Amino acid sequence: MKVLLTGGAGFIGSHTCVELINAGHTPVIADNFDNSCPEVINRIEEITGVRPKLYEIDVCDGEKVREMFKAESFDAVIHFAGLKAVGESCALPLRYYRNNIDSTLTLLEVMAEFGVANFVFSSSATVYGVPKEVPLVEGMPTGCTNPYGWTKLMNEQILTDASSADDNLSVVLLRYFNPIGAHESGRIGEDPNGIPNNLMPYITQVAAGKLEQLGVFGDDYPTRDGTGVRDYIHVVDLAKAHVKAIDYAAERKGVEIFNIGTGTGYSVLDIVNTFMRVNNLTIPYAIKPRRAGDVAECYADATKAREILGWQAEKTLDDMCRDSWNWQSNNKNGYK
Repeated sequence: MKVLLTGGAGFIGSHTCVELINAGHTPVIADNFDNSCPEVINRIEEITGVRPKLYEIDVCDGEKVREMFKAESFDAVIHFAGLKAVGESCALPLRYYRNNIDSTLTLLEVMAEFGVANFVFSSSATVYGVPKEVPLVEGMPTGCTNPYGWTKLMNEQILTDASSADDNLSVVLLRYFNPIGAHESGRIGEDPNGIPNNLMPYITQVAAGKLEQLGVFGDDYPTRDGTGVRDYIHVVDLAKAHVKAIDYAAERKGVEIFNIGTGTGYSVLDIVNTFMRVNNLTIPYAIKPRRAGDVAECYADATKAREILGWQAEKTLDDMCRDSWNWQSNNKNGYK
C-alpha cells in the first residue's frame, strides 16, 4: 500500500517509515520539520536503501494537502503530526487545540474528497487521565489533565464520529504508552528540541555530558522503590504495531482502539539502573519533589492488540537502554 505519514520525519514516524518499507509498503512523508530534521530522510534511505518521497508541508494547510493527494494515490494515512509537549500545551493551549485538531479535520476532509478510507491515529495513554486502577484496558473511562491529552481525546471522538457517518471509513486508534529506544543501527532516534521533556533522552544526554544530572521527581510513591512506574516500549516495536494497524484497517470498517505497550511497568529507577548496567555508565541523579499531575503507576493491558492485531512487544528493557545509548553516543548533537 501507499501510505501517507504525516509527521513522518519525527521520532515514531521515522521508525514506522523504516518498518513500512521493510514490510513492502510505499511510505510518503509529509512534515513541516517543526520538531524534526530533514536529515532523517537521508538516514531512512541509508537504513533501507529506499528514499521515501517527501512533501515539506503543514498538514493544517488544506490546499497543500489537496495538491499532495492529487499527485499521489494513497491507500492509507497514518497521522503522527502534532505538537506534543505537555507543559507547553498548558502554556499555549490555543496553539495546541488549533494545530492538533485542525490537522485531523483537514486530513479527513481531503481523504473524503479523494476516496481514501483507511486512517491510523497516533493517540496516547494520556487519554486515560488519572487511572484509578492498573493495568489500563481500552474500555476504561477516559479524561485528561492537560490540553495535549485533550487534543488526543478530542481527535479520537472526531474520528469515531466521522466513521459513524461514513460506512467506508476505517479508523484504528493506537494509544501509545512510553516509547523509548532507537533503531539498532544507531542512525535514527529521538532528537528533542532543547532540554528533553522525557526520561530516556534526558538520561542519554546526562550520559553524554550534555546535562549535569537527572532529576527524579518523587521517591515516595506507593511503588516498589518509591519512584513513578510507567510502561516503556521500544520504538521499533511501536513502529511495527502501525504496520499491523494499516493491514487491519484495510480489511475492516469502523473504529478500533488498541493499547500499544508492553504490559509491564518499570519505575524510574528501574530505567536508570538498567541503563547504567547494560551500558557500563554512571548516571548522577537527584531526588526532587513530585511534579503536579504525575501519577504513581500507569501501564497497559495489551491483550487486545495481541489477540486482534496479532502484535506484541518483543524487545526488552535492556534493548531499549542499549539502543538509546547507541543512538545518543553516535549522534551527540542529534541530527545536527
